[in-house]
Amino acid sequence: MAPKTWTTSAALTATVALTLATGLAAPAASAKPPTGTTTAKALVFIPNPVQSSGQETLTDEKDSATAVPRGEYYEVTLTDLDGSGYLRGTWANVRSATGTPAYSTDGTYFYNRHDDQFEQVMSYFWGTEAQKYLQSLGFGSELPPVNAESQDYKVDQYGLDNSFSRDKHDTITLGKGGVDDAEDGEVIVHETGHAVHDAQVPGFGSSLEAGSIGEAWGDYFSVTVGDWVAKKYGVPVKAPLACVMDWDSTSYTSTTPHCLRRLDAGKHYPQDVAGEVHANGEIWSQALFQIRTALGPGVADRIIVNAQFGFAPDTSFAAAARHTEATAQSMYGATQAAVVHKAFADRGIL
Repeated sequence: MAPKTWTTSAALTATVALTLATGLAAPAASAKPPTGTTTAKALVFIPNPVQSSGQETLTDEKDSATAVPRGEYYEVTLTDLDGSGYLRGTWANVRSATGTPAYSTDGTYFYNRHDDQFEQVMSYFWGTEAQKYLQSLGFGSELPPVNAESQDYKVDQYGLDNSFSRDKHDTITLGKGGVDDAEDGEVIVHETGHAVHDAQVPGFGSSLEAGSIGEAWGDYFSVTVGDWVAKKYGVPVKAPLACVMDWDSTSYTSTTPHCLRRLDAGKHYPQDVAGEVHANGEIWSQALFQIRTALGPGVADRIIVNAQFGFAPDTSFAAAARHTEATAQSMYGATQAAVVHKAFADRGIL
């Protein structure tokens, strides 16, 4: 299939950019001097190639470089690097990874998905962008900071098709079964969402409903950050926005569109409550998505994130919904609070 022609300058326009990857591979980290570079260019998926292309027929093909068209790689700016030449910085740190650590002396990290370093770049970029999105909402300035640290990522070192955030060790592990999890920006941001909750409320998720809220928030956060970054770089969204982790889920879903979960699943409380946090989370995440649709992402996400500071570690759906409504009232007033109330009432939570 011929590569697409994009009018946006963010899109990759030359084949040679993808052939540079092998020349950037670095030997042992201890042998490389610092470069002093704090910004760099890189190629990434935004947030994944199914979303940007709308092609539900894409498959992993064992990490083949040709499985994803060249036009689905976008040139972005990596920011807040520490100058070491490695993917370490103020808001994200590739702590360990399969393969040679990505290292650059010329300010470019151009890899394709066949290279181990591509997933490292994805992790750094999306971890950093998640924090920058929170800051764009005012967290860390007029609102309290949220997980404002260099988040550690362990990339492609877990052999199963799963990823997880470990509060005790403050690390995010991204697995490599099927489509490598770090190839899907929504997977990376979902796991970063768990780190956000852990930073806001230590021990959060100690009940079934609190754990379900945690999974729902991770799904919602992945979509809202992915949409923000796509708009920033002029990347089209050609698959349903409410579909979560489209690319990762191609490895284990047979129906289209490929979705791990959805933010518009139509579930209702208590009829659709099950004994599993991811399934139950689709009730809460749809309420969040409805709030976003009604109020716009900026206002909605300021309310949603700020409310989470007041959640108990074992909160119930109803208690968390009431607190979110109260947060909307205190931040913006009765009109916005009524929108929040309706979204949770529509799901049967209030």
